[in-house]
Amino acid sequence: MSTLENLIIIGSGPAGYTAAIYAARAQLRPLLFEGKQLGGQPGGQLMLTNEVENFPGFPEGLIGPELMERFKKQAERFGTRIVSDDVVSVNFSVRPFIVRTSDVEYTSHAVIICTGAKALWLNVPGEKEYQGRGVSACATCDGFFFKDKHVVVVGGGDVAMEEANFLTHFASKVTVMHRRNELRASKIMQERAMKNPKIKFVWNTEVQEVLGDGKKMNGVRILNNIANVVSDFFADGLFVAIGHQPNTDLFFNQLELDRKGYIVVKPNTSKTSVDGVFAGGDVIDPYYRQAVTAAGTGCIAALDAERWLTSLE
Repeated sequence: MSTLENLIIIGSGPAGYTAAIYAARAQLRPLLFEGKQLGGQPGGQLMLTNEVENFPGFPEGLIGPELMERFKKQAERFGTRIVSDDVVSVNFSVRPFIVRTSDVEYTSHAVIICTGAKALWLNVPGEKEYQGRGVSACATCDGFFFKDKHVVVVGGGDVAMEEANFLTHFASKVTVMHRRNELRASKIMQERAMKNPKIKFVWNTEVQEVLGDGKKMNGVRILNNIANVVSDFFADGLFVAIGHQPNTDLFFNQLELDRKGYIVVKPNTSKTSVDGVFAGGDVIDPYYRQAVTAAGTGCIAALDAERWLTSLE
């Protein structure tokens, strides 16, 4: 039999650990499931980031895994209990809520969801090998490292155009590669990108492999899908901008989700469609997707949960 918890937090990363820090300091004794994503390394997308230079308070920068380890230790310092396991199902239609792992069932008065989102990748040879070493899915996070460099952006939607335009603040040249002969992006985003003198377009082109010297990427192998010709294209960086997918499979038929699968929260809160269930981080945010914004919404979720639990008393 499981004990009845005040608060369960599902997910680690900046949002989950920040929620845990605030909840633990409020004497809620939260139980946090950090998961075993990314090959057994919980901590969210920052576990794939070699250098973090834009998180406040660290002027010298640090690697993503080190930042997440500091988050975790701070949460534990205030009494957060951390379980290194994945949640496999939830039931928010009963009270207390039920949260299950593969072999244990837990119950809780309140739940905070911080399961994050994952970038959609090309899944081609070399891509995973050079992630953080020239390959990225976040221009805002990594664009600074490509000053006066030539980078490739893959994608044809609004996100790809936003990434390409942003990268021109640093890169000397941005080449957008798209598998079709026209973009899916909105007209205004297309016009903005096409008018930018630093941005060039390569059409009907698919990246088949990421090339490198073992230390960092130095190009991509591409296929022209009209002429059926394979060639090598040299560049200093590759930004994959084909979208993100929120980690919300657990919550279908449990919570209100938007058409892209993100959890819907009430404006200016972390409150979901179920009273007593809260959410923060990238799982509610298709726009900003930054560690600092995730941490902020994790804080909001903990404060909302604490106030809600107090109202029950």
